Amino acid sequence: MSRQQQFALMGRYNRDMNQRLFAAASKLEDSQLRSNMGAFFQSILGTLNHLYVADVMWVKRFAAGPFAGASCLDGVTAIAKPTALNQMIYADLDAFLPARKSLDVMICSWTEALQELDLDRPFTYKNSKDADFCKPFGLVLQHFFNHQTHHRGQLTTLLSQQGVDVGITDLLLWIDEVP
Repeated sequence: MSRQQQFALMGRYNRDMNQRLFAAASKLEDSQLRSNMGAFFQSILGTLNHLYVADVMWVKRFAAGPFAGASCLDGVTAIAKPTALNQMIYADLDAFLPARKSLDVMICSWTEALQELDLDRPFTYKNSKDADFCKPFGLVLQHFFNHQTHHRGQLTTLLSQQGVDVGITDLLLWIDEVP
């Protein structure tokens, strides 16, 4: 499996796990979604919003990069640039879900279109504090997916504390068996 195929797999895993989290979160009352549970982004809703905010910030950077399939990310230009990593863009899951789905579709389409040579390119970007960076793109993309997995792990714990089981979250379920 090439690195590009691995990232396409991560895109699909990301999409499907986000849908599972939203389905699980939809079983809760609004007060449970907003309750400060001591997590870094306080609540389930706060953590879901952080994941979306960080993803939008990164996808906007990726859309400006010299990568194959960048046109798959054209839709991100219609999304307002987040102002803070803890910004609560969506206060309601029903309004939030279509935006999350749309972003995940863009990410999947884009990772499917990436080329292996894209992953070795230097990637220049500004972080949320406007500091300049230049890092190997493949490693930045690895961070992008690792960050999502990290916070989804927190969300599964928060949901479990509210009595909601997300089910099996192992990446292995998304890996096809070798014939």
